[in-house]
Amino acid sequence: MQDIKAMASELKKSQRELEMSSLEERNEALLKVADSLLRNREEILEMNKIDIANARLKGMKEGLVDRLYLNDERLVDIVDNIHSIVKLDDPIWNSSKVWTRPNGMTIAKMTVPIGVIGIIYESRPNVTVDAFSLAIKSGNTILLKGSSSSINTNTAIVKAIKSGLRDSSITENVVFFIEDERREVADEMMNLTGTLDLLIPRGGKELINYVVEHSKVPTLKTGEGNCHIFVDETADFKMAIDIIKNAKLQRVGVCNACETVLIHENIRTDFLPLLYEEIGDKVELRGCERVREIIPAKVAKESDWYEEYLDYILAVKVVDNLYDAIDHINKYGTKHSESIITNNLNNALVFQKRVDSSCVYVNASTRFSDGTEFGFGTEMGISTQKLHARGPVGLEQLVTYKYVIMGNGQIRK
Repeated sequence: MQDIKAMASELKKSQRELEMSSLEERNEALLKVADSLLRNREEILEMNKIDIANARLKGMKEGLVDRLYLNDERLVDIVDNIHSIVKLDDPIWNSSKVWTRPNGMTIAKMTVPIGVIGIIYESRPNVTVDAFSLAIKSGNTILLKGSSSSINTNTAIVKAIKSGLRDSSITENVVFFIEDERREVADEMMNLTGTLDLLIPRGGKELINYVVEHSKVPTLKTGEGNCHIFVDETADFKMAIDIIKNAKLQRVGVCNACETVLIHENIRTDFLPLLYEEIGDKVELRGCERVREIIPAKVAKESDWYEEYLDYILAVKVVDNLYDAIDHINKYGTKHSESIITNNLNNALVFQKRVDSSCVYVNASTRFSDGTEFGFGTEMGISTQKLHARGPVGLEQLVTYKYVIMGNGQIRK
């Protein structure tokens, strides 16, 4: 049985050394890890096959199996993300503001690492590499707790990460992976005050809510994505159809996939048949009465408007106007990603200002809510809270700051 408290203590010790390392040393360590992942790809992919087989035996939805699945192409993409992070500027020990007081003291606001970060996440093995890479680049050490469904894949990945670190000047003790699958381990992480500085839950609603409600360690809430697309009465129909297909069908098991489409009353008789023709045979449609008057759809219950399906299911609702669409999103949404399809600039601006969400789009797919797509290299997750970070969590969101004051013998009178 692993000693979680001892791991955290070792990470605290290693973080002090990591914070003093140079950008070149951290980048070199990341490149060595990238090489090691490719060198060990055969073992990683073999372990992933075991996890996939076990997931299907347990009846996991195919949308979630897709999140777990790795192949050579996906592994190369993961490694490419590391190279993208290496190219980014150093996020620590930067000053966003320097000023001099009348008494001659100079004050600088400097970015510094948060410290030791813990992440509890489900299924997706790419998170193991992404979280590690962002943490190390930003001078943080990291404690990883994946789910039982990806235990074999994650174990092989962390083994490769540590092998790469041993070829660098950075100690392998900047990262630990918890192999113990008991739920009590997560509870232990939530009580590691004094050693763990931040805890990030990434996964489904139950996991996120449990951690946020029970953790004594400060948390960063990420994840659940009940994302909407509103088709305004001025929308270009072809654009709207293309965006909906991309947002819903490209990968159904991800948090930035569209789960609900809202349609302006004035276009429902023209637009709904086109929507049904394009995706009616690909997803199960659940609609309100005004939708079902036009196209075949199952009855949408009140619970459907809250649902993050992560499956080939799409809720569809007709709304009277822009403001009804905004009210619906603000009531049922998870503050993740929302989009309006419109040719009316005023409606676009009203939507962007009034929708309470971390990412608000005009005429674009919600699938772009991603650290890589935002130019962050990758992400720890999508934060749906307002403090201290919101949206894709990249390097800039993994630092805090301190004030550094230079004096010349000043005393306060």
